[in-house]
Amino acid sequence: MSGCEPRPARKAAILIASTRAATGVYDDETGPVLRDWLDDHGFDVVNPVVVPDGAPVGSGLKALLALRPRVVFTSGGTGLSPDDATPEMTYPLLDREVPGIMEAIRAAGREKTPYAALSRGYAGIAGQTLIVNLPGSPRGVMDGLTVLAPLIEHLCEQLEGGHGH
Repeated sequence: MSGCEPRPARKAAILIASTRAATGVYDDETGPVLRDWLDDHGFDVVNPVVVPDGAPVGSGLKALLALRPRVVFTSGGTGLSPDDATPEMTYPLLDREVPGIMEAIRAAGREKTPYAALSRGYAGIAGQTLIVNLPGSPRGVMDGLTVLAPLIEHLCEQLEGGHGH
């Protein structure tokens, strides 16, 4: 591809971990926020997957990883409730952690609420896919996306084999 040809859109996936949204008790509010952000950043977004908290998160992540997206964002299941298991379902899938992303996301959230310190999410690489566990609230998701905005292009370039700094 020459320097003048546009780069094909990168694929992204969204997994919402919420028993209440999965069972129709309420509508998920974070998926649309994530989708809009990914659209704005030039990603081709796979239809969001909504699963109950716990083990279905692991199955959902494995299914999404099989699609080989560049990015998978999860929302929900990162707190301390007994069924909040998104980190436990994510961690075994990671080849490498990227702890600075979650440190920055928690720090940004703590500027607005002390509860951000309770988020147990991971960020890391599975194959050539970045997985980031975001909180289950729209505001928490926005805090995370604000942190990711200046990083996402460089991060994707590195995952694709680029070495620029």
